[in-house]
Amino acid sequence: MFILCLIVYLSSGLLDPEPLTEVDEEMVSEVDLYNTVTDEEREEILSELTKLEEEISTLRQVLASKEKHHSDLKAKLGITPLSELKQNFNRSWYDMQTSTAYKKTSETLSTAGQKTSAAFTTLGTAISRKFGDMRNSPSFKSFEEKVESTVSNIKTKVGSQGGGGSFEEVLSSAAHASAQETPSNNLSESSDHERTC
Repeated sequence: MFILCLIVYLSSGLLDPEPLTEVDEEMVSEVDLYNTVTDEEREEILSELTKLEEEISTLRQVLASKEKHHSDLKAKLGITPLSELKQNFNRSWYDMQTSTAYKKTSETLSTAGQKTSAAFTTLGTAISRKFGDMRNSPSFKSFEEKVESTVSNIKTKVGSQGGGGSFEEVLSSAAHASAQETPSNNLSESSDHERTC
């Protein structure tokens, strides 16, 4: 267990792999002034320190070898970094979809969508009903009658002139005749229309 922790610690780059420098040695000698370490103990500590540095170096080599073996095995299985990334993404996506927060958000959005759809349906029905009411209104019927009268006047004049006048002339005279038929009626109908809108 200790070795595994040491490997993880070393792979994180937290230990300095370089030996002590002269400045560090000076600091150690200053510290030694305050500590009462005998020469024998000092040699023993230095020996232990040297062994630890060698073990650390060996563990780094073992770790590098294990990582290479690990990547070789993955390559033999056809596991590429891209496929691992895809698998991790799919796993994360699945975990997110099964989370409570995602489910609640999804349900809320679904409910909001249903309510919005119902509101648009109601609005569409109201508009359709309003158009239906407009078509049945006296103002619209009067307008429809005027259009039919104008069209029939144009047809009559075009037929009676035998093609002698231009379309613009016939249209202008039909519009003039239609306007003279009910001048007071036009004014009251437009004010009625403004009141209903």
